[in-house]
Parts: sequence; structure tokens; C-alpha cells
Amino acid sequence: MNSEPLILTFAALFGAIVGSFLNVVILRLPHPEESIVFPASHCPKCQAGLRWYENIPLLSYVFLGGRCSHCRCRISLQYPSVEAAMALLSTAVVYRFGFTITGGGFFLFSAALLVIIFIDLQHQIIPDMISLPGIMAGFILSFFSPLISRLDSLIGILCGGGILYGIALLYFFLRKQEGMGGGDIKLLAMIGAFLGWQALPFVIFASSLSGALVGILVMVIERQEGLSTRIPFGPFLSLAALMYMLFSQEISTLYLSYLDGSLF
Repeated sequence: MNSEPLILTFAALFGAIVGSFLNVVILRLPHPEESIVFPASHCPKCQAGLRWYENIPLLSYVFLGGRCSHCRCRISLQYPSVEAAMALLSTAVVYRFGFTITGGGFFLFSAALLVIIFIDLQHQIIPDMISLPGIMAGFILSFFSPLISRLDSLIGILCGGGILYGIALLYFFLRKQEGMGGGDIKLLAMIGAFLGWQALPFVIFASSLSGALVGILVMVIERQEGLSTRIPFGPFLSLAALMYMLFSQEISTLYLSYLDGSLF
């Protein structure tokens, strides 16, 4: 663990800067005709280019009062939310793993999951451009990280993709309709690549439990208001993976305590 305040502050600032770029990725990646590099940052409403002082992570949103300085349209809360989330994740990764190869790999993993969460919430898709390279990146990390072996990563890829694929086939066989997209399958394979097969039971259990609770809540609201909402599963998988990445030791301790009866 690295708890030096100056180092953690640097990590938070760097994470916020990366979060600003992730907002561009979230906005443009679902549209194949758009580039994530060009044009430069601009207001999505009036298309006016942003000055440098209008593009400072978190601070610009506060100074501008949450509105574009050109057309005065309201700026989505997504922008400061992603920047703040990436700042927190960057700080947590550095605190937990330090400036190491493992820390660098998990920083990229966190950024990828954050993008997936917001894109899946908005578009109900998980881009292959993130998950497929992510599977390879996770496996490559296992060659250099002391926390996960190549075999654990490989089994994580095969089991992660295989488990959800089996569930999807069973659901289709029983209900004659698709209940889980291929993006979720590739996402869990990516999670298995980075975290190893040992993470999969927790990730599947935690994401299924949280997804079911949110689903029940949404169903109650829909009955009251006559709405119909499809809930993407990717954000629940991603959040569970981030929890395991940061608290795997604590989760393992709780599980072992439960097994030997010392938890209660």
C-alpha cells in the first residue's frame, strides 16, 4: 500500500485528467463514424470549441455553473461524474497496488470498466473495441504481475466467457428469447483475464444480487408509472469486478470466516 498524501494527490489529479478523456470515449465510441481524437473537445449542443480553461476536469464544471459558456445549455452531470469516479479509482489503485506493473494494469482495467458502465447504461451495448483488447491485455498482465498467474488468467477467460454463454443458452432454450447479450459474455471473460478465475464466483454472485434488487425496484416503479425499461447487466458486472479488485483480501477473509462459522 502507498499512503503518501502527495502521491495520492497526484494519482487523483491524473485520474481526473484521464476521466476527461474517457468522457470523449463514452460520447463518441458508440458512433463508428466519429473519432475519439478529432475534432477537439466541443459543446455537444452548439458545437463551439472549448477553451483550455473550460476543459479543466471538475473545476470547469463548477466555474461554469454546469452550463456551456457559449449557448448556456446545461452540461450533463456525466462529465464531472466520470472525472470524479476516475480520480477516486486512480487513487484507490495507487493506494492498494502502488506504482507497479500491477497498478498500471488495474488502472487501465478500471478506466475500461468505467467506460463500459456509462456506455452500457446509455446504449445497452458493450463495445468489442474495449472488451476484446481487454481480454488480451489482462492475459498479458498475468505474465508480469505477481498477483495472478498465466494459468489463473487463462482459466478466468475460458470460465468467464463460458459460464455466461451457458447461462445465455439455457435462458434462450427455456424462454425462446435472448436474455443476455454477447457483450456481457466478453466482459466477464475480460474480468476473468485481469482478476483470475477466483474472482468469478464473487463477481457473478454480487452482480446478480445487485441486478436483481435493482430490477425489482424498477419493476415496482414501472407498474406505478406504466413504464418499460431494459436494465443492462454490464454495469453490475463492472462494479462487482471493481469491488473484487480493490477488496479481494477482505472478501476472501469474510468468505473463510463464513465457512468456519466465526463470522456470526
